[in-house]
Order: sequence, then C-alpha cells, then structure tokens
Amino acid sequence: MIRTGLISLILALMLGWAAPVGAHSACEDPLGCVELGADDPIVIGAMLVVSGANSALGLDAQGGVELAIEARGGMLLEREIEMVVEDSLCSAEGGQAAAQRLAADPSIIGIIGTSCSSAAQGALPIVNAAGMLMIAPSNTSPSLTNEDTASGGVYLPGYFRTSPNDLIRSAKAAEYAIKVLGVASLATVHDGDTYTEGATRVMAERFAELGGDVVFSGAVNKGDTDMTAILTEIAASGPDIVYFPLFEPESNFFGAQMATTPGLEDAVMMTAAASFVESFPENTGDAAIGIYMSGPLVGGDAYEAFLTTWLDEFGESPPSGYHAHAYDAANILLDAIEASAVASDDGDLTIGRSALRDAVHAVEDYPGLTGALTCYDESPYAGDCGSVTAMAIFHITEAEVYDGNWPPPAVWNFATDSFEDA
Repeated sequence: MIRTGLISLILALMLGWAAPVGAHSACEDPLGCVELGADDPIVIGAMLVVSGANSALGLDAQGGVELAIEARGGMLLEREIEMVVEDSLCSAEGGQAAAQRLAADPSIIGIIGTSCSSAAQGALPIVNAAGMLMIAPSNTSPSLTNEDTASGGVYLPGYFRTSPNDLIRSAKAAEYAIKVLGVASLATVHDGDTYTEGATRVMAERFAELGGDVVFSGAVNKGDTDMTAILTEIAASGPDIVYFPLFEPESNFFGAQMATTPGLEDAVMMTAAASFVESFPENTGDAAIGIYMSGPLVGGDAYEAFLTTWLDEFGESPPSGYHAHAYDAANILLDAIEASAVASDDGDLTIGRSALRDAVHAVEDYPGLTGALTCYDESPYAGDCGSVTAMAIFHITEAEVYDGNWPPPAVWNFATDSFEDA
C-alpha cells in the first residue's frame, strides 16, 4: 500500500535531531527506536525521482519496491506494509527536501532511495542525523561510500546501496574501450553532478592507467541544449572515443549533435546508466544507433519470473534498469526490520534504529535478483552491497531507436570480461 501526503516540517523542529524519532524510556538503542502499537503498520519511505525528465529512473525503482511488498502479501510481522513516496527529483535540493519530509514522520522505519547520486548527497546528512537508514537502488557515485572528505567523500553511517560503485563500473568501461574497441584517446564530459563527475573521473584515470591518452575533460550545464561550443573543442582534441555519462535530456542533445560535428564522424560514443532508460534511443534519434552504454545486466530464472510478474502488474516492460536493484533493496530492508524488531507481550513492536543498521551491515551473500549481495563497511566501499556480476556494456541498434526494443543487446559482461553470457 502506498500512502501519500506530506508531514509538516514543524514536527521535525518539535522533535529535534537530539531526540531520535520514536525514542522513549523503554528504548535502549543509542539511535532511538520506532515504537509500534499492536495495530500499527510497518511503514517504509521511498525517495525517488517520480517527476520530470528522469522520472523513468524513479518509477522503475518504485515498481520494484511495490513488487517486493506484494511478494510478501503486503504483510510483515503480521502487519500491513505501507510505503510513503517522496519525490527527490534528481538534485541535491530535491533529496534534501524529501529527506526532511520523511525524517519528520516518526512512523518511517527505513528508506529506499534515492534514484540519483546528487539527491543522495543532499539527503544523507538528514537521514544520518535522524538515526535512520537509506538503501539506494541506483546511486553509483564513489563519493557516497567514501568517508575521506579530503578526497571528496561524503559517506555517513546509515547509507547503503544495491547498485555497483562507479569505482568498478567506470573502470570496467575504460577497460572495454581500450581492450575491445581498441581506442587510444579519450574525451570525457560531465554536467557537474556528483554522479557524472565521479564517473568521468574514474573513466579517465583507468583509461590513462591502461596507456590511453585523455585528450579532453570538460563539462556542460544542466539545461543546455546547444552543445556546439564544447563539441567543437572536443573535435579539436581528436579523440577516438567520447564518454558522456549525462542524464536526459542533455545526453540526447549531446549525442544527436555530436553525430553531425565535423571531426567527430568516426569517434565512438559511450554513455552510462543515467541514460539507461527506454526513452534515450528514441529521444536521441538516428545518432543513437551505435552508441555504447554501461548498465545493469540481470538474468536467471528468478529474474524472468519477476519480469512476468511486472508485466502482469503494470502491463508494460520496466522503463529503466534498476527495478531489480530496488527489489533487492526493499527485501534487504524488510528482512532487516524483521530481524531487529522486538515484540512485547501485548503485541507492540520496538525497532531500534542502530539495530536496524547493524542488520543491514550484516548482510552477506544475500541471494538477490541482481546476484549475491554483501554489504561492506569500509571506505571507499562503505555501505556498498551491489554485485558487479549484474553489469554489462550494451550497444544500441536500430531496434531500440525505431521499434521500441528495450534494453539494447549486451555485448560485454563485466563479471567475465568477455562476450560470454552477454
């Protein structure tokens, strides 16, 4: 069940961060407790981008969470499960606002989200201060699991994710570019976002480590539509491949205009998970044909059964690639709630917030749709639970542009560094 509506931020001020939500004299958890009466539901929050140009990412994840709840019959600990969804947009400001609303609700036990790394960066200080936790299905920025602030890390306890870290994913993309595509020179473009900056940095570093030449590193602004100036600069640098892990619609404009830029006719185009959505090929047009992109690769009987359930429930295929990661995140959270809840003789439940975090940290070889998940607690992978076996390089064809096929065919499996099972 999804519950909507906003909790007044005045409540947050009345509670104060020094007195964790739900805490009272019977609670011995250092971060406070959620106290549930005998008839109270299990309430989880979701911070996802469910409006605007990037809504496919959030709606995809929301569907995964809903199916995880439905797979349990909508019940946990003999109580109805409710989900409160807040739109975190795809920005630090959106994540901050969504986190404030959820943290002000004393019934929220844990949170799934955010969709975008920038939103997570805005949300995390609030989630941490409230003693809560969040499990993100599609964040990949290395900064979020890095506690070294001197190197740009923003990790705080309470953060987890089931999506792979770009320290691994973007490095693998660089390896594919050099070892398989045989390119020697690279240009990278970001948009100032936490995710895109991290992805381009790791790509460039690994490319250089492998002997490649990074000939250009630049940025566009969110909202840009005319990419002529930066594309002219890139062409002058003469790259073999251009890596632009941008979100829509900037990625659409960039890809479409790059295809007609003199000097870049033969350059390979590669993007990444921010544009791993079914709308990207159509919105980019003919120029999308031949673009490489890294993204989630999930398979197996359990996943096929999941897709059948998705189609039955929603009537169409998932719009992006992180529905399975969201399904796994929701199940990890619900299992952790079940493991940390303490029942009283009168049927009340006490869920310690620190105990809940500990239960997630204890996850090891969890049999998720996306692979065997283990949650780590050491920087630069603090809070990382994602499996790299569920990632690949994909190659867009005419079928994605003209026939609505999605996802595009996988051409390189990260788990095996080969075409096997891709």
